[in-house]
Amino acid sequence: MPVRAEGLPVTAAAGDPSPPPGLVVTCRYDQGPGYGVNRPRGSASWLFTFTTGGHGLLRQGTARTPAGAGDLVVLAPGVGHRYTVAPGAGRWRFWWAHCRARPAWTHWLGPHAVADGLYAVPSVPDARLARIEAAFGRMLADSRAPEESSPYGPEPVAVAHGSLQRELALCALEEVVLLAVAGAARAAAAGAGADARVRRAEELIAADPGAPHTVGSLAASVALSPSRFAHLFRLRTGRSPMRAVREARLRHAARLLEVTDLTVDRVAAASGFPSPFHFSRVFRARYGVPPGAYRAGERR
Repeated sequence: MPVRAEGLPVTAAAGDPSPPPGLVVTCRYDQGPGYGVNRPRGSASWLFTFTTGGHGLLRQGTARTPAGAGDLVVLAPGVGHRYTVAPGAGRWRFWWAHCRARPAWTHWLGPHAVADGLYAVPSVPDARLARIEAAFGRMLADSRAPEESSPYGPEPVAVAHGSLQRELALCALEEVVLLAVAGAARAAAAGAGADARVRRAEELIAADPGAPHTVGSLAASVALSPSRFAHLFRLRTGRSPMRAVREARLRHAARLLEVTDLTVDRVAAASGFPSPFHFSRVFRARYGVPPGAYRAGERR
């Protein structure tokens, strides 16, 4: 049975199910103390939140991150999560969207991983805030039927119906993700500076994700000790070298599933996963569906 906007609560309560992963659902909330959602089994879809005022607190598993104005925080499916107005905060004003993330998004968000499935992109520069707000506004408008009211107010949630509406809404959300991560990368580069050795290691990973990369082999390729390389890589990218390798392998596997007819076992091997079982488990954790379902088009 299809889910419609009027069938979803304006404010989710503890125990309420998340929207099915094939939908794009969005809204803007302004919540006071006491607001919170607890999903012990996680969500079937990705949750994107962008804070415009006040403060929130989001948890994914045992990890947690605060959210203030300009912060983009993303929760992946499949892991228990909670989000609330931060203790002591008067309000939490934020945009949110549930959907199936496009494969490229996890690559862009990767450097901002706080833990598996929890991404926190730091405060967006002021120059980008208006564009992000406008993108969310378009997303909300494109998700609504023509007869529904203006998106600029305390409206009920909007659900994108039909492939055109979903694609328009996803394109707007992709703009949000790009603007946020690009702004954070620029700020980080200005503060810490780039490092050619880290860039070289990232290029090696991207060129052949399925190769037997290790911290030692990557460190040797840029003439650093493993400990020094691991420290420098995390300092410059915000993630460990092996997390970067795993993300690259998962992206490579997703592409192989999309454009080839290789079996899942061969996709796993070609992407650097020696165990098909382990590959299926981590692929589902990242994309929300097992490899076979992803190939069948259930990713949106």
